[in-house]
Amino acid sequence: MLMSIRMSPSLPLIFLLMIYGVSSAGWGVSYSHSHICALKNSSVIMSCTYTYPTGYQIMKVFWTKNLIRVGEEHPNLSEDPEYSQRLQYLGDKQQNCTIRLNNVTQKDEHMYYFRSITDKPDVKWTGKPGVNLTVTDLQVESPERVTEGDSVRLTCKSSCTLTDRATFIWYRNSQPLTERRDRNNELLLQSVRREDAGRYSCALHGHTYISPAVHLNVMYPPRNISVSISGSGEIVEGDSVTLICSSDSNPPGLNFSWFKEDESSAVGSGQSFIALQSGRFYCEAHNQHGSQRSDAVTVTVHPRSSWHVIFGIAVACGALVMLIIIILFVIKKRRSKSEDLTVKTFHHRPPEES
Repeated sequence: MLMSIRMSPSLPLIFLLMIYGVSSAGWGVSYSHSHICALKNSSVIMSCTYTYPTGYQIMKVFWTKNLIRVGEEHPNLSEDPEYSQRLQYLGDKQQNCTIRLNNVTQKDEHMYYFRSITDKPDVKWTGKPGVNLTVTDLQVESPERVTEGDSVRLTCKSSCTLTDRATFIWYRNSQPLTERRDRNNELLLQSVRREDAGRYSCALHGHTYISPAVHLNVMYPPRNISVSISGSGEIVEGDSVTLICSSDSNPPGLNFSWFKEDESSAVGSGQSFIALQSGRFYCEAHNQHGSQRSDAVTVTVHPRSSWHVIFGIAVACGALVMLIIIILFVIKKRRSKSEDLTVKTFHHRPPEES
Protein backbone atom coordinates (compact mmCIF):
# COMPACT_ATOMS: atom_id res chain seq x y z
CA MET A 1 0.00 0.00 0.00
CA LEU A 2 1.36 3.35 -0.99
CA MET A 3 0.83 6.14 1.49
CA SER A 4 1.20 9.81 0.80
CA ILE A 5 1.08 12.70 3.21
CA ARG A 6 -0.13 16.11 2.20
CA MET A 7 2.18 18.74 3.72
CA SER A 8 0.57 21.82 5.11
CA PRO A 9 2.57 25.01 4.56
CA SER A 10 2.11 25.85 8.22
CA LEU A 11 3.46 22.51 9.48
CA PRO A 12 7.17 22.61 10.39
CA LEU A 13 9.18 20.29 8.20
CA ILE A 14 11.21 18.89 11.08
CA PHE A 15 8.12 17.14 12.46
CA LEU A 16 7.21 15.36 9.20
CA LEU A 17 7.98 11.67 8.86
CA MET A 18 8.05 10.67 5.18
CA ILE A 19 8.13 6.94 4.63
CA TYR A 20 7.02 5.75 1.22
CA GLY A 21 5.54 2.32 0.49
CA VAL A 22 5.04 1.29 4.15
CA SER A 23 3.04 2.22 7.17
CA SER A 24 4.90 4.16 9.88
CA ALA A 25 3.82 1.53 12.36
CA GLY A 26 6.68 -0.67 13.51
CA TRP A 27 9.32 2.05 13.22
CA GLY A 28 10.59 3.35 16.54
CA VAL A 29 13.59 4.45 18.57
CA SER A 30 14.17 4.79 22.30
CA TYR A 31 16.91 7.06 23.62
CA SER A 32 18.14 6.54 27.18
CA HIS A 33 18.45 10.30 27.59
CA SER A 34 16.75 12.97 25.52
CA HIS A 35 19.16 15.52 26.98
CA ILE A 36 22.78 14.95 27.99
CA CYS A 37 24.91 17.41 29.96
CA ALA A 38 28.56 16.39 29.55
CA LEU A 39 31.80 17.76 30.92
CA LYS A 40 34.19 19.41 28.52
CA ASN A 41 36.83 17.00 27.11
CA SER A 42 34.91 13.98 28.39
CA SER A 43 33.44 11.03 26.45
CA VAL A 44 29.68 10.86 25.92
CA ILE A 45 27.67 7.71 25.32
CA MET A 46 24.34 8.21 23.58
CA SER A 47 22.45 4.98 24.22
CA CYS A 48 19.47 3.96 22.13
CA THR A 49 17.55 1.00 20.73
CA TYR A 50 15.41 0.88 17.59
CA THR A 51 12.79 -1.25 15.91
CA TYR A 52 11.62 -1.57 12.32
CA PRO A 53 8.84 -3.54 10.54
CA THR A 54 9.35 -7.03 9.20
CA GLY A 55 9.99 -7.28 5.51
CA TYR A 56 12.83 -4.79 5.55
CA GLN A 57 16.56 -5.23 5.74
CA ILE A 58 18.68 -2.53 7.35
CA MET A 59 21.50 -1.75 4.97
CA LYS A 60 23.12 1.22 6.72
CA VAL A 61 22.90 2.89 10.12
CA PHE A 62 24.54 6.12 11.25
CA TRP A 63 24.03 9.23 13.36
CA THR A 64 23.36 12.69 12.09
CA LYS A 65 22.74 16.09 13.62
CA ASN A 66 20.25 18.93 13.22
CA LEU A 67 17.25 17.86 11.13
CA ILE A 68 17.20 19.23 7.61
CA ARG A 69 14.50 19.77 4.99
CA VAL A 70 12.78 16.83 3.42
CA GLY A 71 14.60 15.69 0.32
CA GLU A 72 18.01 16.86 1.48
CA GLU A 73 20.64 14.31 2.41
CA HIS A 74 21.41 13.88 6.08
CA PRO A 75 25.14 14.08 6.84
CA ASN A 76 26.78 10.96 8.23
CA LEU A 77 28.83 12.06 11.23
CA SER A 78 31.20 9.12 10.78
CA GLU A 79 32.25 10.71 7.49
CA ASP A 80 32.54 14.23 8.89
CA PRO A 81 36.21 15.21 9.56
CA GLU A 82 35.16 16.93 12.79
CA TYR A 83 33.67 13.67 14.11
CA SER A 84 35.27 10.77 12.25
CA GLN A 85 38.21 10.41 14.68
CA ARG A 86 36.06 10.89 17.77
CA LEU A 87 32.84 9.02 17.06
CA GLN A 88 32.48 5.26 17.53
CA TYR A 89 29.34 3.29 16.67
CA LEU A 90 28.77 0.71 19.41
CA GLY A 91 25.48 -0.70 18.08
CA ASP A 92 24.48 -3.07 15.31
CA LYS A 93 22.00 -3.34 12.44
CA GLN A 94 19.43 -5.20 14.48
CA GLN A 95 18.42 -3.26 17.55
CA ASN A 96 21.24 -1.39 19.30
CA CYS A 97 22.11 2.08 18.02
CA THR A 98 24.46 3.33 20.74
CA ILE A 99 27.44 5.61 19.95
CA ARG A 100 30.34 7.13 21.88
CA LEU A 101 31.62 10.64 21.17
CA ASN A 102 35.03 11.48 22.66
CA ASN A 103 36.62 14.79 23.68
CA VAL A 104 33.46 16.85 23.44
CA THR A 105 33.63 20.64 23.35
CA GLN A 106 31.10 23.46 23.11
CA LYS A 107 31.21 23.06 19.31
CA ASP A 108 29.49 19.70 19.73
CA GLU A 109 26.33 21.19 21.21
CA HIS A 110 23.64 19.99 18.79
CA MET A 111 20.60 17.75 18.42
CA TYR A 112 21.70 14.24 17.40
CA TYR A 113 19.57 11.60 15.65
CA PHE A 114 19.86 7.97 14.71
CA ARG A 115 19.17 7.26 11.05
CA SER A 116 18.74 4.03 9.11
CA ILE A 117 18.59 3.16 5.42
CA THR A 118 16.80 -0.02 4.25
CA ASP A 119 17.06 -2.17 1.20
CA LYS A 120 14.13 -0.24 -0.28
CA PRO A 121 15.50 2.78 -2.14
CA ASP A 122 12.79 5.12 -0.90
CA VAL A 123 12.68 3.96 2.71
CA LYS A 124 14.99 6.00 4.93
CA TRP A 125 14.11 6.69 8.52
CA THR A 126 15.25 9.21 11.15
CA GLY A 127 14.56 8.50 14.81
CA LYS A 128 13.00 11.28 16.80
CA PRO A 129 12.99 13.10 19.20
CA GLY A 130 16.81 12.76 19.20
CA VAL A 131 19.37 13.64 21.85
CA ASN A 132 20.18 17.21 22.83
CA LEU A 133 23.87 17.48 23.87
CA THR A 134 25.05 20.31 26.12
CA VAL A 135 28.73 20.65 27.03
CA THR A 136 29.80 22.43 30.20
CA ASP A 137 33.00 23.41 31.95
CA LEU A 138 33.51 23.82 35.69
CA GLN A 139 33.91 27.05 37.62
CA VAL A 140 34.75 27.55 41.30
CA GLU A 141 32.59 30.08 43.09
CA SER A 142 34.01 31.46 46.34
CA PRO A 143 34.16 34.70 48.30
CA GLU A 144 37.13 36.90 47.42
CA ARG A 145 38.10 37.60 51.02
CA VAL A 146 37.34 35.86 54.27
CA THR A 147 38.51 36.41 57.82
CA GLU A 148 40.26 33.77 59.87
CA GLY A 149 37.69 31.85 61.90
CA ASP A 150 34.87 32.22 59.35
CA SER A 151 33.09 29.27 57.76
CA VAL A 152 33.66 29.28 54.01
CA ARG A 153 31.69 27.47 51.31
CA LEU A 154 33.20 26.95 47.84
CA THR A 155 30.99 25.66 45.02
CA CYS A 156 32.02 23.78 41.88
CA LYS A 157 29.49 25.01 39.32
CA SER A 158 28.50 23.80 35.87
CA SER A 159 26.18 25.44 33.34
CA CYS A 160 23.88 22.39 33.32
CA THR A 161 23.19 19.43 35.58
CA LEU A 162 25.64 16.70 34.71
CA THR A 163 23.96 13.55 33.45
CA ASP A 164 26.51 11.11 34.83
CA ARG A 165 26.89 10.54 38.54
CA ALA A 166 29.44 13.16 39.52
CA THR A 167 32.09 12.66 42.20
CA PHE A 168 33.88 15.94 42.79
CA ILE A 169 37.55 16.33 43.65
CA TRP A 170 39.01 19.53 45.09
CA TYR A 171 42.52 20.93 44.68
CA ARG A 172 44.44 23.57 46.62
CA ASN A 173 47.53 24.94 44.91
CA SER A 174 47.30 22.05 42.39
CA GLN A 175 47.43 19.44 45.19
CA PRO A 176 44.35 17.21 45.65
CA LEU A 177 42.45 17.48 48.90
CA THR A 178 41.95 13.74 49.23
CA GLU A 179 39.83 14.08 52.34
CA ARG A 180 37.29 16.12 50.30
CA ARG A 181 36.11 13.58 47.72
CA ASP A 182 32.33 13.19 47.69
CA ARG A 183 29.31 13.67 45.47
CA ASN A 184 28.65 17.10 46.88
CA ASN A 185 29.83 19.92 44.63
CA GLU A 186 30.53 22.11 47.65
CA LEU A 187 33.68 22.40 49.75
CA LEU A 188 33.01 23.59 53.30
CA LEU A 189 35.90 24.97 55.34
CA GLN A 190 34.90 25.19 58.98
CA SER A 191 36.70 27.88 60.99
CA VAL A 192 39.04 28.79 58.14
CA ARG A 193 42.72 29.27 58.99
CA ARG A 194 45.36 31.34 57.25
CA GLU A 195 46.91 28.06 56.05
CA ASP A 196 43.72 27.52 54.03
CA ALA A 197 44.55 30.45 51.76
CA GLY A 198 45.51 29.48 48.21
CA ARG A 199 44.27 28.72 44.71
CA TYR A 200 41.30 26.31 44.60
CA SER A 201 40.08 24.30 41.63
CA CYS A 202 37.74 21.35 41.15
CA ALA A 203 37.35 18.35 38.87
CA LEU A 204 35.28 15.21 38.42
CA HIS A 205 36.68 11.86 39.48
CA GLY A 206 37.76 9.94 36.39
CA HIS A 207 38.05 13.03 34.18
CA THR A 208 41.11 15.01 33.15
CA TYR A 209 39.43 18.41 32.98
CA ILE A 210 40.23 20.72 35.93
CA SER A 211 38.50 24.03 36.45
CA PRO A 212 40.36 27.34 36.43
CA ALA A 213 41.76 28.12 39.87
CA VAL A 214 40.24 30.78 42.13
CA HIS A 215 42.30 32.44 44.86
CA LEU A 216 40.96 32.36 48.41
CA ASN A 217 42.39 35.25 50.44
CA VAL A 218 42.27 34.70 54.21
CA MET A 219 42.60 37.86 56.30
CA TYR A 220 44.03 37.64 59.82
CA PRO A 221 45.34 39.92 62.59
CA PRO A 222 49.05 40.43 63.33
CA ARG A 223 50.94 37.36 64.54
CA ASN A 224 54.52 36.55 65.53
CA ILE A 225 55.40 40.11 66.57
CA SER A 226 59.10 40.54 67.36
CA VAL A 227 61.59 43.36 67.98
CA SER A 228 65.14 43.31 66.67
CA ILE A 229 67.96 45.65 67.74
CA SER A 230 70.17 47.28 65.17
CA GLY A 231 73.58 46.94 66.81
CA SER A 232 73.98 46.50 70.58
CA GLY A 233 71.40 47.14 73.25
CA GLU A 234 74.11 48.73 75.44
CA ILE A 235 75.18 52.25 74.57
CA VAL A 236 76.74 55.27 76.29
CA GLU A 237 75.21 58.67 76.86
CA GLY A 238 74.84 60.64 73.65
CA ASP A 239 74.51 57.54 71.45
CA SER A 240 71.29 55.88 70.25
CA VAL A 241 70.02 52.44 69.23
CA THR A 242 67.39 51.59 66.59
CA LEU A 243 64.64 49.07 67.37
CA ILE A 244 62.76 47.41 64.47
CA CYS A 245 59.31 45.75 64.77
CA SER A 246 58.26 42.91 62.44
CA SER A 247 55.09 40.82 62.17
CA ASP A 248 53.05 38.43 60.02
CA SER A 249 49.56 39.67 59.07
CA ASN A 250 47.08 39.96 56.22
CA PRO A 251 46.69 42.63 55.00
CA PRO A 252 50.37 43.46 55.57
CA GLY A 253 49.87 47.21 55.83
CA LEU A 254 50.13 47.83 59.59
CA ASN A 255 50.22 50.56 62.21
CA PHE A 256 53.02 50.20 64.79
CA SER A 257 53.14 51.78 68.25
CA TRP A 258 56.08 51.73 70.68
CA PHE A 259 55.80 51.56 74.45
CA LYS A 260 58.14 51.61 77.40
CA GLU A 261 57.24 49.25 80.19
CA ASP A 262 55.63 50.91 83.21
CA GLU A 263 54.41 53.76 80.97
CA SER A 264 50.85 53.85 79.69
CA SER A 265 51.23 56.17 76.70
CA ALA A 266 53.12 55.40 73.52
CA VAL A 267 56.66 56.72 73.16
CA GLY A 268 56.84 56.36 69.37
CA SER A 269 55.23 55.07 66.17
CA GLY A 270 56.33 53.51 62.93
CA GLN A 271 58.08 50.25 62.21
CA SER A 272 61.38 51.53 63.68
CA PHE A 273 62.08 53.43 66.89
CA ILE A 274 65.24 55.24 68.10
CA ALA A 275 65.89 54.69 71.80
CA LEU A 276 67.98 57.28 73.68
CA GLN A 277 67.42 56.12 77.23
CA SER A 278 67.53 52.96 79.28
CA GLY A 279 64.41 50.82 79.62
CA ARG A 280 62.44 47.86 78.32
CA PHE A 281 60.66 48.61 75.08
CA TYR A 282 58.02 46.71 73.09
CA CYS A 283 55.90 47.35 70.00
CA GLU A 284 52.23 46.76 69.13
CA ALA A 285 51.12 45.98 65.56
CA HIS A 286 47.55 46.79 64.45
CA ASN A 287 45.37 46.09 61.41
CA GLN A 288 41.60 46.11 60.92
CA HIS A 289 41.31 42.56 62.24
CA GLY A 290 43.14 42.97 65.54
CA SER A 291 46.43 43.72 67.26
CA GLN A 292 49.24 41.99 69.09
CA ARG A 293 52.27 43.13 71.13
CA SER A 294 55.81 41.85 71.12
CA ASP A 295 58.04 40.77 73.98
CA ALA A 296 60.05 43.62 75.49
CA VAL A 297 63.74 44.17 74.75
CA THR A 298 66.20 45.91 77.08
CA VAL A 299 68.17 49.02 76.20
CA THR A 300 70.93 50.08 78.62
CA VAL A 301 72.52 53.54 78.44
CA HIS A 302 75.81 53.88 80.38
CA PRO A 303 77.03 57.30 81.61
CA ARG A 304 80.31 58.52 80.22
CA SER A 305 83.06 57.80 82.89
CA SER A 306 85.85 60.21 84.13
CA TRP A 307 88.33 58.05 82.28
CA HIS A 308 86.62 58.99 79.07
CA VAL A 309 86.92 62.68 80.05
CA ILE A 310 90.61 62.35 80.97
CA PHE A 311 91.31 60.48 77.77
CA GLY A 312 89.55 63.16 75.77
CA ILE A 313 91.54 65.95 77.47
CA ALA A 314 94.79 64.07 76.94
CA VAL A 315 94.04 63.64 73.27
CA ALA A 316 93.19 67.34 72.95
CA CYS A 317 96.37 68.38 74.78
CA GLY A 318 98.50 66.08 72.69
CA ALA A 319 97.05 67.59 69.57
CA LEU A 320 97.74 71.11 70.86
CA VAL A 321 101.36 70.25 71.70
CA MET A 322 101.88 68.79 68.25
CA LEU A 323 100.42 71.93 66.71
CA ILE A 324 102.79 74.17 68.76
CA ILE A 325 105.80 72.08 67.78
CA ILE A 326 104.90 72.33 64.13
CA ILE A 327 104.45 76.11 64.38
CA LEU A 328 107.84 76.56 66.15
CA PHE A 329 109.51 74.36 63.57
CA VAL A 330 108.11 76.45 60.74
CA ILE A 331 109.17 79.72 62.42
CA LYS A 332 112.68 78.40 63.05
CA LYS A 333 113.04 77.24 59.47
CA ARG A 334 111.97 80.62 58.14
CA ARG A 335 114.50 82.43 60.42
CA SER A 336 117.25 80.12 59.26
CA LYS A 337 116.53 80.92 55.63
CA SER A 338 116.49 84.65 56.41
CA GLU A 339 119.92 84.54 58.12
CA ASP A 340 121.47 82.59 55.25
CA LEU A 341 120.19 85.18 52.79
CA THR A 342 121.77 88.05 54.86
CA VAL A 343 125.20 86.36 55.02
CA LYS A 344 125.26 85.74 51.28
CA THR A 345 124.39 89.35 50.58
CA PHE A 346 127.28 90.60 52.81
CA HIS A 347 129.98 88.49 51.15
CA HIS A 348 129.05 89.57 47.64
CA ARG A 349 128.94 93.37 48.35
CA PRO A 350 131.51 95.33 46.09
CA PRO A 351 134.35 97.32 47.78
CA GLU A 352 133.66 100.97 48.45
CA GLU A 353 135.61 103.57 46.41
CA SER A 354 138.05 105.79 48.31
